[in-house]
Amino acid sequence: MSDTPANVETFVFQAEINQLLSLIINTFYSNKDVFLRELISNASDALDKIRYQSLTDKSVLESEPELKIEIIPDKVAKTLTIRDTGIGMTKTDLINNLGTIAKSGTKSFMELLQSGADISMIGQFGVGFYSAYLVADSVTVVSKHNDDEQYVWQSSAGGEFTVARDTTGEKLSRGSKLILHMKEDQLDYLEEKKIKDIVKKHSEFINYPIQLWVTKEKEKEVEDDEEEKKEDDDEKPKVEEVTDEDETKDKKKKKVKEVTSEWDVLNKNKPLWTRNPSQISKEDYATFYKALSNDWEEHLSVKHFSVEGQLEFTALLYVPKRAPFDMFESKKKPNNIKLYVRRVFIMDDCRELIPEYLGFIKGIVDSEDLPLNISREMLQQNKILKVIRKNIVKKCLDMFTEIAENKEDYKKFYEAFGKNLKLGIHEDSQNRNKLAELLRYHSNKSGDEMTGFKDYITRMKEGQKDIYYITGESKSVVENSPFLEKLKKKGYEVLYMTEPIDEYAMQQLKEFDGKKFVSVTKEGLKLDETEEEKKKAEELKAQFENLCKVVKEILGDKVEKVVLSDRIIGSPCILVTGEFGWSANMERIMKAQALRDSSMSTYMTSKKTFELNPTNPIVDDLRKKADADKSDKTLKDLVWLLFETALLASGFSLEDPNNFSNRIHRMIKMGLSLDTTEEAPEVADDLPPLEEASGSSHMEEVD
Repeated sequence: MSDTPANVETFVFQAEINQLLSLIINTFYSNKDVFLRELISNASDALDKIRYQSLTDKSVLESEPELKIEIIPDKVAKTLTIRDTGIGMTKTDLINNLGTIAKSGTKSFMELLQSGADISMIGQFGVGFYSAYLVADSVTVVSKHNDDEQYVWQSSAGGEFTVARDTTGEKLSRGSKLILHMKEDQLDYLEEKKIKDIVKKHSEFINYPIQLWVTKEKEKEVEDDEEEKKEDDDEKPKVEEVTDEDETKDKKKKKVKEVTSEWDVLNKNKPLWTRNPSQISKEDYATFYKALSNDWEEHLSVKHFSVEGQLEFTALLYVPKRAPFDMFESKKKPNNIKLYVRRVFIMDDCRELIPEYLGFIKGIVDSEDLPLNISREMLQQNKILKVIRKNIVKKCLDMFTEIAENKEDYKKFYEAFGKNLKLGIHEDSQNRNKLAELLRYHSNKSGDEMTGFKDYITRMKEGQKDIYYITGESKSVVENSPFLEKLKKKGYEVLYMTEPIDEYAMQQLKEFDGKKFVSVTKEGLKLDETEEEKKKAEELKAQFENLCKVVKEILGDKVEKVVLSDRIIGSPCILVTGEFGWSANMERIMKAQALRDSSMSTYMTSKKTFELNPTNPIVDDLRKKADADKSDKTLKDLVWLLFETALLASGFSLEDPNNFSNRIHRMIKMGLSLDTTEEAPEVADDLPPLEEASGSSHMEEVD
């Protein structure tokens, strides 16, 4: 544009975008090729949008019927132009999309960049346009939308950009034209070979023709008129007889180079999914995946299949190597499956195509049966889509089973997408059993490896009917839990479930292969006992009956009942929850919910059973105290202390941490034989006056 456009308006970049531009410009990145991939991808998206609009309103294409992307390198002006005939941008779009409204991924991407991540990830975060500044000092965007005039956006990334109506430049019929004013050290991106290589690598399967303006030199033979004119003036003319041979003698010719320019289509390959899978190489699948997903890594697994018969469609599904940063964000795009109808792109956010828990799957589905002008409302009711969805889920689960055959690959897959499988257990009742086969957990017998339910069953003890598991905050917490004491001693295997989603999954997963799941922290745990053990338990029950009554009276409604435990060996006591209520871990998770409904916790919070270990010396001593004098204030104090330590050991939180710490301080003072007559007024009723220390305390004896 030679003249300065009229009515120039200046805007300031949004702070996060400004920081991102600063990072891109001032940091050295070796992989700068990514800029062209991103700009072509954006152009393709713009073409997708106008084509989708045209399905319901053909008039939108009247301004420019041909859908294409053009690349024009200009070595003289040192510019690279990328032009598309897509939907274009209005003035408002230019201001919002290119500067003043930050995408949700901007901040996340910057954090990753600062921690050393690859710049090629930029497209996944919705800020691919700014990669232009990897190679350009300044960028000009000329855009024409059907509903607006032609506008020009310009910025050298110095914290601001300008937008003006374009009255002087080349008129666009519709679409956008990006002009990159290249940096002096990036002029090799104007070379024809370099551009072709990048497009072949990253954008070969774009659905629109990508045309490069190329200059070609051809050698052409022309008659050499100058030779004919050269005659020696001094020579006398000779009269010779003319023969036929002399007449046919060719005139002298010379070769000259003729320079021509023309459009060269760079992506001539047909869509990958329409080809026979047996003729597609692993490299082709990888190239297509990168172009489809903007991922810089290759995929972990791929499934390419066609369904024929009453319903016809082709699908190409990929499992990525790592989970996207925003996998469980509510505002993210529902899935990564692009829906095509007879090779025409329809949409890439069809919620009905794949369930939420498989939202990480990337790929395409090309249907022969759906109408081209299908609307979102029609999609929701469409029976064809329900059949497609069912097939996709089945094939995804088959693909996961295939990945599971390779231990290393499945380890990577499970680290990235294990939560998704567990979400599937919660949501997908039809495929629950198949998903359960894919779950993996650590256990007290698995060591560093993880084990599945099938392997667990093969190791079950003779006569064992149930699969035992424990839920908790982390592996280190659950493996030292007092709930496991008896189970470990008897040689039972217990699965460690340490993710919050496990609690939700296990509410739905009641059994596997005929074996019932039993939580070792809840009621309902029954271990095989010999006749001798049963007889001894009955004797202890009668012996400790009075203590159980006294403890229940002291604790009141804090516990539902007090019983003797058959699941602990060393610990003095634990708190067990009801079989059908929340576990201690679930209670912790629900309390951590920012927007939780507190009314729910009133009926879901489980009744607690206080289980005492009759073989523990502390409990046995308490029994003696209770039998001697159940109104003993020291007894009351010790019971409360035991209850509160049991709360902590069993995974609950304390209702009154201050009261608990006062009790602990009091015990320390007793151990040190310090004067404890001055007590805090708020706990005076609960804490009895100390007996006089005669001689040395028990703690001193230990010393």
